[in-house]
Amino acid sequence: MSEKMRILTVDDEPDILEFIKYNLEKAGFEVVEANNGKEAVEKAQEFNPHLILLDIMMPEMDGIEVCRLLRENEQFNNTVIVFLTARNEDYSEIAGFDVGGDDYITKPIRPRVLVSRLKALLRRRVVEDSEKVLVFGDLSIDNEKMVVLLNETEVNLAKKEFELLNLLSSKPGKVFTRREIFNKVWGMDLLVGERTIDVHIRKIREKIGNEFIKTIKGIGYKFNF
Repeated sequence: MSEKMRILTVDDEPDILEFIKYNLEKAGFEVVEANNGKEAVEKAQEFNPHLILLDIMMPEMDGIEVCRLLRENEQFNNTVIVFLTARNEDYSEIAGFDVGGDDYITKPIRPRVLVSRLKALLRRRVVEDSEKVLVFGDLSIDNEKMVVLLNETEVNLAKKEFELLNLLSSKPGKVFTRREIFNKVWGMDLLVGERTIDVHIRKIREKIGNEFIKTIKGIGYKFNF
């Protein structure tokens, strides 16, 4: 991401805001703070953040209502909204997703986990906002409809196969390391075995041919076009 990502952090506890801001700025983000829900809405309109880290339990206006108001404004259609909460009740998570939240992070906050999760969410948003259809000769990849065509015939890919192909084709010629592929496609899924990437690559090649994906021995893979 060449552009510096802007994050709005919202919490009514100053110590938590200071702690989050320190760690996010250290990771290279531009950070603005808000102390309550009303201020969050105002600063979001001024700052136009890429991501909002939003506490749920706040006086006057809670995080659920803030998220609802922001999602009613087209300005924030593509803004990632992550709820920050110490609570674990299922109903709060359901309510958050119902009003348009993208993810949850629970307190106490672990800085490295927080930064990693936010970076992953922002990467996902960048991919979603990128060009919808990629065309490489007889191969086309529609990342909005999740459709792949080869010689105008639809190729039946499993979800993870599509996500893996979409990732590699998003930057032709770039070598994606195995760790990078794992983090971006499988994320927090710890049940994935070491050979999972190889198996998925093999299945993709069986369906679209061997010429598009090149193995970089000992490193990873790249989309060859």
